[in-house]
Amino acid sequence: MLAMQKTGSNNLDIIAFRLRGQEFCVETTKVREIRGWVACTPIPKAPKDVLGVINLRGEVVPIVDLAGRLGMSPSAETERSAIIVAEVGPTIVGLLVDNVSDILTVSEDSVQPIPQMATQIATRYAEGMIAHEAGMICLLNLARLLEQGGHEATELHDAAEAT
Repeated sequence: MLAMQKTGSNNLDIIAFRLRGQEFCVETTKVREIRGWVACTPIPKAPKDVLGVINLRGEVVPIVDLAGRLGMSPSAETERSAIIVAEVGPTIVGLLVDNVSDILTVSEDSVQPIPQMATQIATRYAEGMIAHEAGMICLLNLARLLEQGGHEATELHDAAEAT
């Protein structure tokens, strides 16, 4: 069963974004804000997909290269790059994406399961696929996506605040 935020009669609000020419989305209930790319401060010995930290109104927020986390080639920041600041439980993290494409309301019934032939990474991090007029959108499960790196992100957040 999918654990999603309903917006009324079986609808789901999502934020769609692009990574390496593919469409992904997350639930809006997990998103604090969307901001343009800003340079971040690197953290020594951080995992490859953790780009560093930024100061977000006095709060130290780790920035994760979402493409790298998903096993894609690392992102190259551009003027169209965006940071999706997400909150998953106690963890606040910025997710670097190529660009945010849309904010949509879709029917909960439009979320289809990931095909069994998909890779283990796809089934681990994806909640399902949404058929949309623009194509297929992969709904990411941020809790599972940050589970492996979530502890790292929390540790980086704590380490950065201590300096």
